[in-house]
Amino acid sequence: MRLPPLREVIARHGLAARKGLGQHFLFDENLTRRIVRGAGTLAGHTAIEIGPGPGGLTRALLESDAREVVAIEIDTRCLGALAELAATAPGRLRVIEGDALSVDLFAITEGPRKIVANLPYNVGTRLLVGWLPRTDALAGITVMLQKEVAERLYAVPRTKAYGRLSIMAQWRWRVRRLFDVPRQAFVPPPNVTSAVVGLEPLPAPAAEADWEALQTVTAAAFNQRRKMLRSSLKALGPHADRFLEQTGIRGEARAEELDVVAFCALARAWREVNP
Repeated sequence: MRLPPLREVIARHGLAARKGLGQHFLFDENLTRRIVRGAGTLAGHTAIEIGPGPGGLTRALLESDAREVVAIEIDTRCLGALAELAATAPGRLRVIEGDALSVDLFAITEGPRKIVANLPYNVGTRLLVGWLPRTDALAGITVMLQKEVAERLYAVPRTKAYGRLSIMAQWRWRVRRLFDVPRQAFVPPPNVTSAVVGLEPLPAPAAEADWEALQTVTAAAFNQRRKMLRSSLKALGPHADRFLEQTGIRGEARAEELDVVAFCALARAWREVNP
């Protein structure tokens, strides 16, 4: 069945993008298909989309060989357009009305799962951070984000973009930079360039650590990233010098100099004195 142009669907349902929801619609079918290709094989997988809006990326997902597409949409205005799209692909598109920040994606879908989404700018980072610990439940994440956020995911030590998000992502994921998307590709155009990144679970974490400890140590270290670790880690309590000495990491080093493995060592040492 040939679908009507997306612009026609938007006009018919009165779906002007809402700034408060971080909406910027992508009409270019070549781009939406490129995003889906970036996710790799979807055969036998549940593809989860966040914020489908009028369904531009959803159309490309339905063209793929995904077993099922599950779309989470908070904007009730878009539900009519998505219902029309679902009717063209019986049994393959399930639309769930709700806030993706509160919906338990893993309870409502069957694995294997891949997230493929053009994330709303206002909640994209929060959503992604919530998914990073779930390498047990996700076979991949392919998302469009603000370029500035995307760069933080794959940044390396001693660069401006390197920080907490870099470490939390690279600890358990292989992060790939896929391509940039200019602001002119959207309606309305955002104020920033976007980028698409792909994350694949590593066979094993980069080094032994636990999520909470790694979060705690990186938060303290990068809260004052230009200070020496001896100073910045004092926020963790009176044992900072002790676990720096235990790991063999110089107290004069700065957070941006340490790689993921070094931060995992700090997290393990911190956990020993904070069981």
